Amino acid sequence: MDPVTTSRTSAPAPVADEASNWSDRRAAAQATRAALARQASGRRRFVDPSTCERDYSIAEVEFMRAMQEYKARSGRMFPTWSEVLEVLKDLGYQKDAT
Repeated sequence: MDPVTTSRTSAPAPVADEASNWSDRRAAAQATRAALARQASGRRRFVDPSTCERDYSIAEVEFMRAMQEYKARSGRMFPTWSEVLEVLKDLGYQKDAT
C-alpha cells in the first residue's frame, strides 16, 4: 500500500456518539461563557437599552401599546412606515394644516 494512503486511512473515523458529545461539550462551554458574560455586564436579558430607564409620557405609552397590538394582530414584527402612520391615524393623530 501507498504510505500516504495508509496514513490517511489509519485514523478511525469518529463515531456519531463521540461527535455529538464533542458538539454538546462545545455548546455547553459556549453557553456557560455567555451566561458568565451576561452576569458580569450587569445587564438584564431581553431589555432594549434604547428604551430602558426612561419615564414615558401617557401619549408615548399609548403609542407603544398600539404598536405592540398592531404587531400582534398583523403578525408583522417590523411594520412599514405606512403601517406606523396607520396606527397613528387610528389613535386620532392628524397633521396640522399649517
